[in-house]
Amino acid sequence: MRRYRVAIVGATGVVGQELLKILSERDFPVGELTLLASARSKGKQVEFRGEVLQVEEVSEGAIAGHDIVFFAAGASVSREFAQGAAQNGALVIDNSSAFRMEPEVPLVVPQVNPDDILKHKGIIANPNCTTTIMVMALKPIDDAAVVKRAVVSTYQAVSGAGVKAMDALFRESKAYLAGEETHPGVLPSASAPKHYQIAFNVIPQVDVFQDMMYTKEEWKTVHETAKIMGREFGITATTVRVPVERSHSISLNLETRHKLTREQALEILSKAPGIQVIDDPDEMLYPMPFSASGTDLVQVGRVREDNSIASGLNLWVVGDQLRKGAALNAVEIGEKALELECLAR
Repeated sequence: MRRYRVAIVGATGVVGQELLKILSERDFPVGELTLLASARSKGKQVEFRGEVLQVEEVSEGAIAGHDIVFFAAGASVSREFAQGAAQNGALVIDNSSAFRMEPEVPLVVPQVNPDDILKHKGIIANPNCTTTIMVMALKPIDDAAVVKRAVVSTYQAVSGAGVKAMDALFRESKAYLAGEETHPGVLPSASAPKHYQIAFNVIPQVDVFQDMMYTKEEWKTVHETAKIMGREFGITATTVRVPVERSHSISLNLETRHKLTREQALEILSKAPGIQVIDDPDEMLYPMPFSASGTDLVQVGRVREDNSIASGLNLWVVGDQLRKGAALNAVEIGEKALELECLAR
């Protein structure tokens, strides 16, 4: 089997570290691996498949010569370096928001729209983590019954906001339980003019507010879903940060053109790739962040018909946003590109 020259930009971040784990777990055909990050991470040592690798500072020269480059370092870094890497012949798989809505850049979840990979011109975008998890459950229902409208409510773990947000949850929880001041300074975002504690709290703002008082995260859910699904339909979203370390949860209310019973929906979902159905109300079995964290499957449960409309369903969807929502999906894009033999442009 051919082995490839692979680079990870943002290798020391949360998603970058998850990429390393998944490349190893799935025996991705890495022949040579280069780890790249900002200047402050230069020289750090990271183990991969029993070998200790040294992190280099990201630059055009350091990226050059690779076959596949995974970007996991934020939109500004992707905008600076991704196009150059693609022009030099690498397949860029970008985890940031930099290129997601660019018309010529495919936005891909391999279980949902794999053939879009064939359209790439050097860059393939990884969707927002919440969108990725949601469309995994949405697509099989849409194929069977045609979704007319989706009402989405998300319950997003702090790890989706990075290491500092995770640290804030633990630090604030300890302070709160000790009766001390929590001194919030990270959420809803570090750059926000004010901050709220996440410990024992929920914050109904993920990212900045934009048009119609929806947040950027909420608009990502709307626009990215339409691009991945290949058609427009009604989507509205409310995104909320919750005091959970890992794995996002989504309440998904769907109105469909054709009616599906609970039993039909469960059968459809149970056969869908990448989905694990956990749905037994009598035994109190349903998806939760604890059960989804560290796994590759998107879990679906609490499936029931919507009592307020003729053809509607409620689903509860949970997925590890660092794995399927980010790193795993990126690796699966790479695997599918190799399978389709479309690595080079």
